Amino acid sequence: MKKNNKAALLPILVFIVLYLGLGIIFEYVLKIEMGFYNIPIVVAFMVAILTACLQNRGVSIDGKIDIMAKGMADRNIVMMLMIFVIAGIFVGVVGRSSAESVAYFMLSIIPPQFAVVVLFIVACFVSMAMGTSVGTITLITPISVAVANSSGYDAALCIGAVMGGAMFGDNLSFISDTTIAACNGQGCEMKDKFRENFKIALPAALVTLVITAVLSMNSSNGDLVIPDYNLVQLIPYLVVLIMGIIGINVFIILLAGILVGAVIMLSTGQLTAVELIGNMGSGAAGMYETCMVAILVSAMCALIRENGGFEALLTGIRKVFKGPKGGQVGIGLLVSAMDVATANNTVAIVIANPIAKEMAEEYGITNRKTASLLDTFSCVLQGIIPYGAQMLVAISAATELGVKISAFDIIPKLFYPMILLISVLVFIAIDSKSIKKQ
Repeated sequence: MKKNNKAALLPILVFIVLYLGLGIIFEYVLKIEMGFYNIPIVVAFMVAILTACLQNRGVSIDGKIDIMAKGMADRNIVMMLMIFVIAGIFVGVVGRSSAESVAYFMLSIIPPQFAVVVLFIVACFVSMAMGTSVGTITLITPISVAVANSSGYDAALCIGAVMGGAMFGDNLSFISDTTIAACNGQGCEMKDKFRENFKIALPAALVTLVITAVLSMNSSNGDLVIPDYNLVQLIPYLVVLIMGIIGINVFIILLAGILVGAVIMLSTGQLTAVELIGNMGSGAAGMYETCMVAILVSAMCALIRENGGFEALLTGIRKVFKGPKGGQVGIGLLVSAMDVATANNTVAIVIANPIAKEMAEEYGITNRKTASLLDTFSCVLQGIIPYGAQMLVAISAATELGVKISAFDIIPKLFYPMILLISVLVFIAIDSKSIKKQ
C-alpha cells in the first residue's frame, strides 16, 4: 500500500455529503416521496471520482486512468457484474407473483392466532428465494395490512414482522445483491458465506419468532379471508434455493432457475415467448444502476488506495481496534457507517469491500467471515433506518391501503434486526474459527 495520506479519503467524504445531504433535503425539506432514491447515485460517484482525480498531481491523467482501469478489471468485479445481470434476468423471467401465493397458502393451513408468525416466516422464505428485501416488502406488506385489518392485530407489529423476515432472507439469499457483492468482493464461495451467516441469523430468527408469537398470540379477534392462490410459479425459486444450499456454482443455479422458470411461464400460458424475451431484457436492465455503482466504486477505490487513503484509514483503525475480534467489530462499524450514509446496503458493501479486504488481511480474518460481517451488519442498519427503501416502501404500501403509520411506529416492532445485531456481536466474541491460521 501507499504512504499514509488522510486527504486521499476526501472522495468518500464528498460522496457522503453530496448523497446524504441531497437525500435529506429531498426527503425532509422538499417532502419528495422516496426522496433518497431520487438522487442520481451514479452522478454522485462521478463527482467523487473527479475529486480523486484532482488529487496526487504527481500522477498524470493517463496514469490515473490506468489505475482506475486496473481497479475495474479485477476478477471479482467482473464476476460480480455478470452475476448481477444473470440474477436480473432470472427475476425478469419468473416474476414476483408467487410471493402472494406462498403467503396465502401458509395462512390457510395455520391457525389465525399464529398469523403474524406466518407473516415473518413467509417474508423469510420469499426474500431468500427472490433475493430482494424491497421486493418482498412490496408484495407482503399489503397482505400484512389485510391480516391486521381483518383480525385485529397491531398493524405496526404485522409490518415489522414482514420487514424483519425480508431482511433475514436478503442476508442469506444466494441471489441477493448483498450476497453477490460481499462474496465476490472478498473472493469467497457463496456456500461458505451462507454457513457463516446462517449460524448467526438462525438464533436471531428463532428468538424473533418467540417474541412475535408471545405478543400476537391473544390479540386476534377475527377470521382471515383467504383468496385463491397458485403455487406452480414457486418451483423456480425452490430450484434456486435448494441448489444454492447444496453448494452448486451460482452461474449454474441461476441458469437452471431461468430455464425452469421459462418452461413454467410458457407452459402455463403466463407469458408468450415474445413477452418472456422482453422480461429478460427488462430484468437485466434493472441491474444497470447496481452494475454502474460497482464499476465506479472500484475505480474510485483504486485511486484512493494509490493515493494512500486505505493506509490512513487502517492506521486509524489499528489505534482503536486491537486483535482479530476488534478487527471484526471495525469491519462491522465500517459498513454500518456506509449504510447510514447511503441508505442502500448493496452500495454500502461495494464501498466497504476493498477497505474491508485490507482490514481482513491486517487482522487475519477469513474471507468468508469478512463477507458475512459485511452482509450482516449492513442488513441490521438497512432494516432499521427510517429513510431506507425498505421502511419507505412499507409505509407507502400501508398508506395506500388506508393505514396511517410512521417509521417510528414500526421501529420498536423491528425485533429481528435488533436481535441480529446482538447475535453477530455474540458470535464475534465466541467464534475462533474466523481467524486465519498463521
